[in-house]
Amino acid sequence: MKHIFKQGINSKKPVLLMLHGTGGTEEDLLPIAETIDPEASVLSVRGSVLEQGMPRFFKRLREGVFDIEDLAVRTKELNNFLDEAAEEYAFDRKNIIAIGYSNGANIAGSLLFHYEQSLKGAVLFHPMVPRRDIKVPNAQGIPIFIGAGVNDPICPADETKELTTLLQGAGATVDVHWESFGHQLTRTEVEAAKAWYRRTYESK
Repeated sequence: MKHIFKQGINSKKPVLLMLHGTGGTEEDLLPIAETIDPEASVLSVRGSVLEQGMPRFFKRLREGVFDIEDLAVRTKELNNFLDEAAEEYAFDRKNIIAIGYSNGANIAGSLLFHYEQSLKGAVLFHPMVPRRDIKVPNAQGIPIFIGAGVNDPICPADETKELTTLLQGAGATVDVHWESFGHQLTRTEVEAAKAWYRRTYESK
């Protein structure tokens, strides 16, 4: 998978897996990684599916309706890539925190829905429920931040609440930050994620 790896100055910090939204690239979320933890290593990945020329991490049938078969295939592809990247760049595979926006948040959520303990934690900006036809594997002890918009037309508030319930039911600790905006990623949302990250990973 096309990607960027930036070695951090503190190898004990989690590796930040950056996953862009529809039409983005591996460059898009680098400033957010720098904001959240400037000392951490960063693995930023480009989605390998094209929709009218726009990179995505998996296919969809229409807006808000996922191609479930392709989602499963692409999630496995990403999970395998993380195994390979950990070996290539010599970092701990169990020390990855995903930070994704929209389509990127959905593929990060799908990792949690398909592969037990595939992530150490996750920051999901405007995610949807990836699947409703499978049981979420054990997510005990996994901290998750969800950034959501009260007026998000793509990811309604009920979707966020359902995802939160499913993740909590699997044992994850979920913190939801609500914005009064729509689907866009806001500066205050990123700052809230940064504060959550520091409380969760740097205050211990």
